[in-house]
Amino acid sequence: MKRAATILNEEKNFIMERWETEVSDTIPASHFSESLVLRDHLPDLLDDIIDILSHKEESAHEGMYRRIEEHSKEHGRHRASSSHYTISQILHEYILFHQILTELLTERGVFTEKVGAAVKYSLESSMLYSAKAFNDSLQEMQEKLIGILAHDMRNPISAALFAVDMMRHGQDEERFEKLKKMTRNGLKRTMDLIEILLDSVTVSAGQGMALDFKEVNIIEFIDAVYEEAAEVYSSRIDLKKPNGAVTGVFDGTMVRRMMENLISNAVKYGSRETPVNLSVEDQDERVLLKVHNFGNPIAEENRKRIFQFLDSDLSNGALKSWGMGLTLVKAVAEAHGGKVEVESSKEKGTTFLVSLHKYSNSPGKKRAALNFR
Repeated sequence: MKRAATILNEEKNFIMERWETEVSDTIPASHFSESLVLRDHLPDLLDDIIDILSHKEESAHEGMYRRIEEHSKEHGRHRASSSHYTISQILHEYILFHQILTELLTERGVFTEKVGAAVKYSLESSMLYSAKAFNDSLQEMQEKLIGILAHDMRNPISAALFAVDMMRHGQDEERFEKLKKMTRNGLKRTMDLIEILLDSVTVSAGQGMALDFKEVNIIEFIDAVYEEAAEVYSSRIDLKKPNGAVTGVFDGTMVRRMMENLISNAVKYGSRETPVNLSVEDQDERVLLKVHNFGNPIAEENRKRIFQFLDSDLSNGALKSWGMGLTLVKAVAEAHGGKVEVESSKEKGTTFLVSLHKYSNSPGKKRAALNFR
């Protein structure tokens, strides 16, 4: 047993290089991963097996198998965040790993029934933990995508209900048409979100939310958000924008969802005595969107964590509420080749700054990662 452990320890580089070659030749999803990313936690698993073989005759410590469980779960979660992986491909990786270890130990004349049983049990346990973690991660992603969509449906539905409630018999024709348009737009956006919701039911490894990029004037989407928000929030919204169009390749629906989340949060947590200020700046290859409000500032230590999905470590209930919509804000910004930043102080108020690259994407549909951690 110990001799087998020594050989595996001496040949670690050979084992990993041969495994990587075999995987690259037989597992399609591996073509989408770099070498170090492909290997991820398998070197740790090999070390765990070496450790177990070194101590088997003296009874392997329970902690050794616990490490296998931890490393295997990480492997499964990692594969769930990598493109194109399936359960069968993960299991195939382990089968190849088992074959390489068995062949090497047999060639060196140290493969015995006890050695084989120890290696087999370790790898079968690892396969089980990885497969479960892979499935659990995809299910978690799906549930959170659906949660965000359900959260965002409240904005257009609320706007449509508000417009219906404001309609009166014999109302001024211009006002009536404006409210009718607001109702129609709210219901149409809800139907669009339902389509995205149905698409989210089939999330695969390495995938997140679906986006549809088109060459558009982003000002049209910002204007629509502003007009609706000004109506719903009783003109507590101000907008500053460039004269003329600001064109680029954007997913206008996602940008609108992003802005709706930022505005609703700014109104909800901002001061009632001061308006929420929106601004659009055309910066050559980028467009900068800002949402500013006065009110209680966001503590510096929370400014990154608020973008995590319902961070359970944030004890303040208000901050928990920020998390769901801001996860989407961050994902949309990054999907457009940009980023989101927060500036917050009691004196200057809170500003969310979102930069979007105008042409980091080509027209067409794609999926963007949605990091919940």
